[in-house]
Amino acid sequence: MIDINLIRNNPDLVRENIKKKYQDHKLPLVDEVLELDRLNREAIGRADWLRSQRNSISKQIGAMMKQGQKQEAEAAKQQVKDMQDELLQLEQKEDEYAQQIREKMMLIPQIIDGSVPLGKSDQENVEIERYGEPVVPQWDIPYHVDIMERLSGIDLDSARKTSGNGFYYLLGDVARLHSAVLSYARDFMIDRGFTYCIPPYMIRAEVVTGVMSFAEMENMMYKIEGEDLYLIGTSEHSMIGKFIDNILDESSLPQTLTSYSPCFRKEVGAHGIEERGVYRIHQFEKQEMIVVCKPEDSMHWYDQLWQNTVDFFRTLDIPVRTLECCSGDLADLKVKSCDVEAWSPRQQKYFEVGSCSNLGDAQARRLRIRYKDENGKNQIAHTLNNTVVAPPRMLIAFLENNLQEDGTVRIPQALRPYMGGKEVIGQA
Repeated sequence: MIDINLIRNNPDLVRENIKKKYQDHKLPLVDEVLELDRLNREAIGRADWLRSQRNSISKQIGAMMKQGQKQEAEAAKQQVKDMQDELLQLEQKEDEYAQQIREKMMLIPQIIDGSVPLGKSDQENVEIERYGEPVVPQWDIPYHVDIMERLSGIDLDSARKTSGNGFYYLLGDVARLHSAVLSYARDFMIDRGFTYCIPPYMIRAEVVTGVMSFAEMENMMYKIEGEDLYLIGTSEHSMIGKFIDNILDESSLPQTLTSYSPCFRKEVGAHGIEERGVYRIHQFEKQEMIVVCKPEDSMHWYDQLWQNTVDFFRTLDIPVRTLECCSGDLADLKVKSCDVEAWSPRQQKYFEVGSCSNLGDAQARRLRIRYKDENGKNQIAHTLNNTVVAPPRMLIAFLENNLQEDGTVRIPQALRPYMGGKEVIGQA
């Protein structure tokens, strides 16, 4: 949510930003907010005047009574009562205006960074750089589920019976590989100075609406029936929510945290759930990283976060690239974002395995996450998040890139301590 002062003082900038995101249907929101804000400020001004007059007249009533001016005192009492009745109406209007303004403001997209490329959809995202040499082996790479089944590592049929499409049982070495990757990711981020955290897996509605847009919420979140609780779609949600209503000391920033959690997603939309596969599913686990920092430091941390993911994948011998998200592909709360994509030898193309986002002050403004600067003044913090790794999607990249011609899967050196020293899994 952007600052109301920005709309008041520079509405053309807000309109231009909406156009850059190809959301022209939202342009009327700017004028609607300005009008509601005008009405709200008029109501506040009238209410302040009435309070002043009420207090002044109230003080006069006692003097009137002492002087025997009973009729005048009764008239003054009626005047105070009328003022009080009008005040109650104005206060109700103020609440209504404030609520309407907030609802409309939450639909207006965050001002994107000037470096973001313009484009209508993810088809216009821009490749920044590649890391590692994409290799296409001389032998055919099977579909990832086939690789897992040959390793006796997955059971989709049983999961379909117990839970439906979008779920799976991982077994044996594949299940161990899944856990090993997450354990390695945890230690990788701890070694980079991040504090490890296991957050709540359910959060209240106020936190949900604080960390994401309404469209994302509708398409992603599972609501707990009869409770003010939602299952998290990523640990970023509860990790940022950890700081709700906090005023942090400037010396405590940046807050750099890495978190493990299961994630639950409806996956409503164009992509849908795979009938046979684990690329897009309802339940998975993830290692995440988040940063809460001062505004002037957020771009530095943005570059640091996505680089962490690139470095992590390269230690597992997986070629990756970074892809800058264009304006039309940015969620409304994001200032700047890039995807990390891993190489798929089978498809001979890259696919998304992580996403890094700088949300500026959008989440912090909604959740009232502030810090006290050197002058003792409260300032809105900036928040960022990025995926370290998200099995089982990462397992697809891992298995395809480390599959050997004899059907075994090579375990890179960095992961072997987490796999009991194994150098390969599967039988030749």
